[in-house]
Amino acid sequence: MPTTAAQHRSVPLVRELVRTYQAFEQLSNIRVREHGLTPAQFDVIATLGNTPGMSCKQLSEKTLITKGTLTGVLDRLLEKQLIVRRVDDKDRRSLFVSLSAAGEAVFDSTFSDVVLHCGSAYDGLSDQEIVDSIAMLSKLRAAISAKLES
Repeated sequence: MPTTAAQHRSVPLVRELVRTYQAFEQLSNIRVREHGLTPAQFDVIATLGNTPGMSCKQLSEKTLITKGTLTGVLDRLLEKQLIVRRVDDKDRRSLFVSLSAAGEAVFDSTFSDVVLHCGSAYDGLSDQEIVDSIAMLSKLRAAISAKLES
């Protein structure tokens, strides 16, 4: 199958997106692990932080963790006493997950540290470059989403 002009254009873009994501993930994961958490555990804690909690279904939709992996992550956070799981009052078939007091303390100590650490990587960019990057990434995400819906 011959390559098209669109393929020639998109390959460098996809490569750069993947490389950027991998670099960001490495930078973030190093800091997360310094706090004694796995990236998946941090994802759950960051998602539950500043919320009253949510159902496991909502949590799986809001995190980057697959449904099958989420159960094990929640089990380990429960063992560390960082979350509380209970039957959802509104739907007795589902579980409601929230941070425990210890989990709130971990959120308070880790979230801003990880965000500031990762954010410092952008110190070399101007405010306008950041605004332009956000706009371009948003436009790219919308184009991909539109393709998924078609």
